[in-house]
Amino acid sequence: MTRIALDDLNISFATKGGVHRAIRNLSLQLGTGRILGLVGESGSGKSTVALALMGLLAENAQITKGGLALGKDSFDLAQPGVTAHLRGSRIAMIFQDPFTTLNPAFTVAAHLHEVLLQRRRGRTKAARKAAALDALQAVGLPNPAQILKRYPFELSGGMRQRVSIAMALLAAPELLIADEPTTALDASVEAQVLQQLCALRERIGCSMIIVTHALGLVAKYCDDIAVMYAGEMVETGTVADVIDTPRHPYTKALLACELTLTSPRKDRALDNRFQMVAGELPSPFNPPQGCVFQSRCAAAMPRCAQSLPPAYAVAPDSRHQVRCFLEAK
Repeated sequence: MTRIALDDLNISFATKGGVHRAIRNLSLQLGTGRILGLVGESGSGKSTVALALMGLLAENAQITKGGLALGKDSFDLAQPGVTAHLRGSRIAMIFQDPFTTLNPAFTVAAHLHEVLLQRRRGRTKAARKAAALDALQAVGLPNPAQILKRYPFELSGGMRQRVSIAMALLAAPELLIADEPTTALDASVEAQVLQQLCALRERIGCSMIIVTHALGLVAKYCDDIAVMYAGEMVETGTVADVIDTPRHPYTKALLACELTLTSPRKDRALDNRFQMVAGELPSPFNPPQGCVFQSRCAAAMPRCAQSLPPAYAVAPDSRHQVRCFLEAK
């Protein structure tokens, strides 16, 4: 059963250079309790989608079209502020940098108690403190009683991000969005934070979107994947389907750029080269009429410049869908 669905989202930004068409005709679905990895290179629109769901887009942004289904409820995202009442209750978000998320003038206890006051009204102060201690312990923070008394600037980056996860735990949302949650962390702390996010999913039963550019992270921690390019969705499916058998040329190019510990190395360091996706992103002010990837695709055909490819199912009844004419049967 699909619990969360985003339908035909279109977002534009009014700028001095013209109308920036950031997101075009984007749809995605997320099953109950599943983790979706939203991937793509910088500028693909991943964070814009996340902010649109939260109702936190910039003032010059306009959602011209788009619907959100959350459980049995539906929302017209083109209506200003329609998801504001969902923020912090049914939908929550963990941002890239927890230092800018947390207020440096308030203790950790104040942050957690604010969530509890909004989500669990009527609790006594003692009950709120017990819940806060439980949340900090659940995300693996040592000596939670002492952590409650500290200010965000007294904590490391990994500890601050765990406090953000604890706040999400107390909010118990139906949908949790994590926007590049480990960007500012080193590799060892990254693994710990992601494990805590997965544990959070298990504890409160929420669905989750992880916004990232790291396909290795998605392969390890996510159930499903949605690949974005230049504001459009190009391939979706389970992680096993998309990572093991990518069908869109852009997805294949992204995977070829991944560098792993088992990747072959040449003896001379200067002889080793990173793979890159050749070419540049199309202009968001004047996106191409047909396939958005055509200018960088070695397999482009004349029809790719004429019309937008529909979403083709890789196999009958398959959740693996690709927007590429190479899949036309």
